[in-house]
Parts: sequence; C-alpha cells; structure tokens
Amino acid sequence: MSAAATSAGKGEHHRRPWRDNIEAVVMAIIMAVMLKYFIVEAYQIPTGSMQPTLMGNDEAGIKDRIIVDKLSFHFRDPERFEVVVFRYPLDRSKNFIKRICGMPSEHLKIALGDLWTRGDASGIYRVLRRPLPVQQEVWKRIHPTDQRFSTWKPDPGTSGWTVRGREAVEARGTGSVRLPNDGGSVMDSYRDGYPGGMGDVLARTRGGAGTNPVGDLRVEGRVAALPGCDWVEVHLREGARRYRFVLPGPTAGAEERPRIVAEGLPTAARGEGVVAQASAPFRLPAGRVVSFAAQNMDDLLRFEIDGEPVAELEIPEASDQASCFQLRVEGAGADFSEVEVYRDIFYTEDGKKSEFEIPAGCYVMLGDNTQDSSDSRFWTLITYTVGEDGQRIRGNWFPPLNPVSVPGDPAGTRTFLRDEWGDLHDFVLKPGQVPTSELAPFVPREMILGRAVAVFWPISFALKVWRLQWIH
Repeated sequence: MSAAATSAGKGEHHRRPWRDNIEAVVMAIIMAVMLKYFIVEAYQIPTGSMQPTLMGNDEAGIKDRIIVDKLSFHFRDPERFEVVVFRYPLDRSKNFIKRICGMPSEHLKIALGDLWTRGDASGIYRVLRRPLPVQQEVWKRIHPTDQRFSTWKPDPGTSGWTVRGREAVEARGTGSVRLPNDGGSVMDSYRDGYPGGMGDVLARTRGGAGTNPVGDLRVEGRVAALPGCDWVEVHLREGARRYRFVLPGPTAGAEERPRIVAEGLPTAARGEGVVAQASAPFRLPAGRVVSFAAQNMDDLLRFEIDGEPVAELEIPEASDQASCFQLRVEGAGADFSEVEVYRDIFYTEDGKKSEFEIPAGCYVMLGDNTQDSSDSRFWTLITYTVGEDGQRIRGNWFPPLNPVSVPGDPAGTRTFLRDEWGDLHDFVLKPGQVPTSELAPFVPREMILGRAVAVFWPISFALKVWRLQWIH
C-alpha cells in the first residue's frame, strides 16, 4: 500500500460525524429556502372568491391546497387569465390569489355580465373571450337541488315523455321539455358551481346573489335516437332570441348536417334565422349513444358532437339575458342521459369601479366568484393626516375590520388602522378631521409572486369531492 493511500485512509477515518450532519442540515435549509422563495410553494385557499376554479369554504370544511410556480415569472411576464398569487397592494403583509383579467396599458370594462376590452379611448370595446381550457374550467354547474332545476318540465302538447330528474329524459313522440321548470330565467345563484355535495351545506348566501339573469349557458349530455326519430334539438333562449342546435335523426335526409340556427337577432331579416352548419353530413344512428354539447359563451355559439366542435356562430351582444334551456324531439323519440346544465360567471358591476384605464406595468385582478370576491372592483385606500407633524397614514378601507373606530376618548375618536405595509397604527381622530379615500384597483408587476398550477388536496368522501386537478 502506498504512503499516499495510507494517509488518505487515515483522514477519512478521523473525519468527525457531527460535521457531516451540520453540512447536511445547512444544505437542506438552503434548498428549502430556495425552493420556497424562488421555485415552488404550497398555499391553502381560505375563501370561495375563486370558485369554481378554487374552493375555500368553512361550512363544508373544504379548502384547496395548491402548488404555486414561482419560477416562471422570473423569465416572463404574466399572461391574461392566469391564476396568480400576489401581494395585496393595500396590505402588503397579505397574499391574494385571483385571475388576471386586465392587462397593462389597456381599457377593461364590465358590462352585461361579461368582460370587454379596448386598446385606448379611441377604440371600440370588444367582448373578452377566454381560451378554451379556461372557459371549460369556469363553467358553473347549476345547483341540482334547486327546485327550479331539479327536473325538466314538459311543454304544453307534450305527452308520452318520462322525465327522471334532470339527468334523464325518455322522449316518445314529438314534444319538448324545459328548464327552469317554473318558466323563469336562469339566474346567478350563489350555490352554482360547487362540486359534489358542497352546495347543499351552504347556510348563507350573498347579498345580491340570484338577481341577475344569465344568458351564457351550456347544456351537455348523451342521446340515443329511436329508428323513427326525425330531429333532436337543443334550444337556448336569451331574451327574445332563440338559438337552436339541430341534430338530424335517422330518418332525416342523407345530406342533412348538424347546424346552429339563431333566431331573433337584430341583424337577421324578419322571420329568418342566421345559420351555421357542420362541414359534413351527419345523422344520429338509430340506437347508438352520441354525446352532445350546446353553448352560448361570450357571444359565440358552439355545437359539439362526441367532444368535437362541428359548428360555431358569432352573434351580437344581447342586453336582455333572460334565459332558459329546452330539449326538443320530432318523430318517434329519443333517450337523453347524463344531461347537465351550466352557466357562465356573471361579472357584477356592484363594485366601486367597473371600468378601468390600466397603467403600464399594472394588472386588474378579478375573482371567478364575482359575488364573493374582494378584487379590483372594490379596492380603496383611505388616508388619515394625524399628529402635530401632519403624518399621513393610509391603508385598506375595509370596514368594519379596517379601520376600527372606538369612540369615548376625551380627545376624539380613537382609530386603529393597519396600513398598506401591514403595520398597525393607533391614533386619535379629532372632531372635524375627515380622511380622504381613493380607488386603488391595480396590481404592479413586481407584486405578482407566481402562478397557481395544480390543486392536490383535499378529498371528502362524505361530500363526494375530490380536489385533484390542474389549474387553468
């Protein structure tokens, strides 16, 4: 054995174990810190402001745990409709999670339940459409235990049809059924969009919920036509308009095609409809189950068969959004199964601001649950001038939690205010001193920390909720 080899062996033999342990612990801490602050972090969702995308509800005991990617935004800017975590500009000690809806240097408007955008004051507002993965994620399933949506109602003249709740209809002969079954309109109900049995345990509703008719609807399901079926149609009504999604049955002509017929549009000639049809003939095969979906989303009608889009039709915006669903069959009949109905987010204008001229480098954030979200529509800074030196203190105007005023002090009203940095101030507001307020709806780029990428927990067998999904 060489001297060099002997020397090395002795060095290894006398190496102190505690040094190895310290090095391992230090490296683990460094990696954990690097991972948390620069790469990825886990968050818990405390509220329902992002429902149906993210769930947070004390009554149901469901609070999503999500993974946030903090690395991507070191190399690129955030994109519209990404769900992001950011420092709350009105209290930077807190992190919020919302969806990016307004981009730097543009105008954003909330109107008719939708989002509208233009480049500057000279441009024309156009409806803001979501990418397909986002659109699919934000559909709110209409709550099934709402009596108005628990079962289809046959229209006058329809007989021989068997309705089994909302999910199944056995149609025999020509006729139609509708939802809501009270003849009213689809509204923005607070319970819509909750998975499993979560909606059943909600004891409260929000003020203003269920007061807005929603015209953006989707119905999907499966249908098997009887041999003597001529047509199967899905109707979506919006005010005086009717959008017919037509599926030719087994007895239809060989060249018939699925199509969308929009009736009552202001651009159509009197008594005529605007038609968009599939590029190829198709008839429902007798006895074979075919899946379908018909929707009106952001002034775009879309018809899907077996998961594939077959026709689309752009329509002008509708100011009257009173709406309903209908299933109609002509001929021998058909069997519908696994039918579900959905509505879109209806962005409300009941905040302090519904139109935004966004500065460069800033974003507008909105919650998917517009009825229960403290977002850019509401954010307001309040400023107090206090003390002999006229110190200015400003923070989030969120009464009664911030500020908190306690009368009874001989010098005036004692006020507690948590400022925009998260520090708590205690001062006396003298009679005649009036604070000022200003809207503060924008999030600067540097406050955006990361994007939400996945939900990995929880699971509730009692409520039939399995929260494991990608976030779009």
